[in-house]
Amino acid sequence: MHIASDQSPLSASARSVRAGADSAEGPRTIDRSRSSVPLPPTRVGHSSQPDNSDMKETHMTTVEPTISPLIVPVSLDAEDAADFHACAALNRQICDEMVGLPDLAPDAVQMLPEWQDETDGLHRGFVARIGDEIVGMITMFFALEEDARAAEFDMLVPRAQWGKGVEDALLARAEAEARAHDRSILQTWSLHRPVEVDRMLVPRTGWGRIPATPLSDLAEASGFVLEQVERNSEYDLHGDAAPLRQALADATAFAGDDYRVLEWNMPTPPELRDGFAAVLARLSTDAPSGNMDFAEESWDADRVARREERILRAGQAVSVVAVQHVPTGELVAYNELLIAADRTGVTDQYGTLVRKDHRGHRLGMIVKCANLLRWRELMPLSTVVSTFNAEENRPMLSINESIGFLPVSYTGAWQKKI
Repeated sequence: MHIASDQSPLSASARSVRAGADSAEGPRTIDRSRSSVPLPPTRVGHSSQPDNSDMKETHMTTVEPTISPLIVPVSLDAEDAADFHACAALNRQICDEMVGLPDLAPDAVQMLPEWQDETDGLHRGFVARIGDEIVGMITMFFALEEDARAAEFDMLVPRAQWGKGVEDALLARAEAEARAHDRSILQTWSLHRPVEVDRMLVPRTGWGRIPATPLSDLAEASGFVLEQVERNSEYDLHGDAAPLRQALADATAFAGDDYRVLEWNMPTPPELRDGFAAVLARLSTDAPSGNMDFAEESWDADRVARREERILRAGQAVSVVAVQHVPTGELVAYNELLIAADRTGVTDQYGTLVRKDHRGHRLGMIVKCANLLRWRELMPLSTVVSTFNAEENRPMLSINESIGFLPVSYTGAWQKKI
């Protein structure tokens, strides 16, 4: 899905350094008795019951849609920007239909800078029409690292159009586009409500499970393998902050004097960009990803600056809390919180990482708690923080659970060799 373009699970470039890409803080000690899907209370106003009845396979008359490339406009006011706006709106509609969380999707303002800049990754989109009506879209992302083998895509077909052959035509187009870019692997993500149904799917990691949906049925029937399940959790920014303060004090005392906290609002100060680039690069290799094929990313100060220019050009704000290892001066942990131009909306946790060689010092707890406390002051009108974690990432899930994050949805990560 992400949900990656450093945006949401439903924008396919967010698989590395993306919204809520939490990585483990401690040793990989995992309690397999916790690998089932919990059934939490859902956000007020959002039903926890699956509503995919209209998407079930039926014997509908299929009409072959016309598929055309999605135009990336010079600006959102341009005459040819209508389809780009429609793409953002459709993404939001899909998130609402699937899990009742439309804010998982980025808006057009957030998307455009990511799609316009092709320095670090390529975004492509395709629009399916029957007559003049848009009946679905597909968005794709291609990493540009030399050893990148995968093409990521998001299937955006609304409930009313599912089962008419639109999804099959778009999937075929995605595979053709992947081959045209010399990619041998297709990856996609599915959204799921936190419910138990008759048919639950377990990933190859063995951690977590998700209810079957029409999209997961399509993926299975098309030869995709469910590699991983991720949990989407939310934190109430207007709740009691006392547990955060206590957890931060305890973790800081445990870490000791070899570590100190650094805080800044994006853009990153020039003197910290090289160190920040080094820790960002580790997210592509250190974050749990099962057997999903992600290329190791190369980061330097210039790439950090480009990334931040794209984010800020969309009117977004980001708070970064990092931990510096005092004896070496290296940044060894970080957490990012991001909000769109509407400062009253949902906050995305962009990324959290503790370097493998510095785990076991509660640095993940430090960066999370410190940034959440900072954010409450910076963005008092934002209501919740949304984050994603691999179900096998028990160390980071334990941190989240202990400070009040609650699961609200799940994603399935799917992969196919082509």
